[in-house]
Amino acid sequence: MGGDGKHMKICSLLPSSTEILYALGLGDQVAAVTHECDFPQEAASKPRITESIIDHERLSSLEIDHHVSANIGRHGSIYRLREDLLEALKPDLIITQELCDVCAVSYKDVQHAARVLEGESRIVSLEPNTLDDVLDTILLVGELTGRQQAAEKKVHELRERLDRVRKQVGASPRPRVYAMEWLDPPFSAGHWVPEMVEIAGGHEVLGKTGLKSARISPESIVEAKPEIVVLMPCGFSLDRTIDEYHRTKFFAGWEELPAVRNNKVYAVDGSSYFNRSGPRLIDGVEILAEIFHSRGADVPYRHIERLS
Repeated sequence: MGGDGKHMKICSLLPSSTEILYALGLGDQVAAVTHECDFPQEAASKPRITESIIDHERLSSLEIDHHVSANIGRHGSIYRLREDLLEALKPDLIITQELCDVCAVSYKDVQHAARVLEGESRIVSLEPNTLDDVLDTILLVGELTGRQQAAEKKVHELRERLDRVRKQVGASPRPRVYAMEWLDPPFSAGHWVPEMVEIAGGHEVLGKTGLKSARISPESIVEAKPEIVVLMPCGFSLDRTIDEYHRTKFFAGWEELPAVRNNKVYAVDGSSYFNRSGPRLIDGVEILAEIFHSRGADVPYRHIERLS
């Protein structure tokens, strides 16, 4: 399917796959997206095929964590799939994921809903755990849609940018970094984020490349002695992260972390540049390199806010 470059009707159940589709020039073939698909801007005008069960806007980090834990345990998902729209659209291709029930509608729900389409739709699940995996998903989407050449060109550009960062940071000293994927309770960053930190010239002291983000104890954070803390709560914009930082009562020992004592706590736009497994992760690597190795007193970058 899609090998001849014919026009397809594609349903994207991931913000990251929506970004990939648009990056490959397939925006006109995207028939529906999720309620979280906000990039590029044109994607927001597409029909929305998912809804959130949780009101993320009004709840604090701790309240969201409680609701997520309760809903995942009870329903298996915190999102609702609009099966009526899926049936009406009859897409040729549905792109989804099995990686994380907190990130998107559950794979089982998608499979169940697609049964009404009588085998007309192909369901493809993207499962990246590392940066290389993410780049491979771009190639896969290119292959599925007849845009192999565009995908190869895009991946080549992204790899060149990564190599440029590696050369720029070179043999510079590597600060001890804690990429904080949730503020309350504290989580380590997972999947591709520790790798992003390493490429950008830092040393991630709590997250593990290729593994899921995990809830961690305050004691382990204190013991890790991070020299830089980067706040990138999953699904939060830069402004929302800054607001959340100011309303969060951090654990005992937070004030004693080297990063906090030395005013090296930074907020970034996690939703755009760190949480989604799409092309903008490379922007995220560049942002981290700016934080770790900027020569100025403040980071001259529009996607970063120094908090302490």
